[in-house]
Amino acid sequence: MAAVRGGGGGEDIDKTSAKRLLDSIGKIVHDQVKNGVAEKYKGELEGKLTDSSILDGELAAFSDTCELVQEYYKHPNGGGHVSDKRYPCKGLSEINVERFSNKIGGQCTNEKMRSGGKGACAPYRRLHLCHHNLESINTDKIDNTHKLLLEVCMAAKYEGASLQGNHGKHQQTNEDSQLCTVLARSFADIGDIVRGKDLFYGNTQEKEQRKQLEKNLQNIFAKIYGELKDAKDRYGKDPNYYKLREDWWYANRETVWKALTCEVGGGTYFRPTCGSGTGTQGRCRCDGDQVPTYFDYVPQFLRWFEEWAEDFCRLRKHKLKDAKEQCRGKTKGEKYCSGNGFDCKETVRGNEH
Repeated sequence: MAAVRGGGGGEDIDKTSAKRLLDSIGKIVHDQVKNGVAEKYKGELEGKLTDSSILDGELAAFSDTCELVQEYYKHPNGGGHVSDKRYPCKGLSEINVERFSNKIGGQCTNEKMRSGGKGACAPYRRLHLCHHNLESINTDKIDNTHKLLLEVCMAAKYEGASLQGNHGKHQQTNEDSQLCTVLARSFADIGDIVRGKDLFYGNTQEKEQRKQLEKNLQNIFAKIYGELKDAKDRYGKDPNYYKLREDWWYANRETVWKALTCEVGGGTYFRPTCGSGTGTQGRCRCDGDQVPTYFDYVPQFLRWFEEWAEDFCRLRKHKLKDAKEQCRGKTKGEKYCSGNGFDCKETVRGNEH
């Protein structure tokens, strides 16, 4: 089915798949933001990594986003490389985890979602998102838009590296999996965290960390708000600074995407979104600074549902294959599966079968 004309400003809505549908609608929402008031205040909110004074000018020698973030992480007065305590990809378990699984699904427990996320299913990829440096931000140091951008880019860079490092092995058994798509989904989740819209809380300990993260961001945005001039009237006295956070994300998403794709050697986004109907030019990037994805302007609940459905079909395919190939011995005979969902040969329990 070809793309059809939508009712939102004459934009095309691509109905050829659920993924394309959501991304094309996200573009309509993004363009409404771009053509609205947010663009007027972009200059006050746009961060510049080289303007961060947190390293006392030591980053001045670097101009590349990837180099800047890497040096920031390595420096003990910046990201905090010492003992890897602020490494974005280590959570409570203090271990690195596989980012893709052919056995384990997402998390659909209501108790692990915020109140607005009841019924949502956080995909497996989201459960281990690399953003833990944001939970331990020193809000005394991170007090302006440039420094906050550096921290968000640090999370994005290592999230991208984590997905890139695990995707090759995953793609061997999942040929349809596209790295650019996976990166776009994490990009949107990072955007929701920044904007205070993330639905996932996790278990009790993780929930406390998520609350601390939100408190940190509120404190930082309070300081950013205090430094505004012309834009201050737009945001009023919202204690959560939601509108300010929305505009901040719009102003800085291009830099965050650059950080996310630092380790990407190649890849094409599933839709040609780079202007004039062109696709990404390697590394999941458009020529120039344009971000190819618009998932970050699609509600998280809907994005997750589409990703969960994709994962469900993929896992079902593997489970059926396992059932056919592993639930019997090498010769014909009766099945010996326990039926509990794990690999058959690992679940034999005496006379249970």
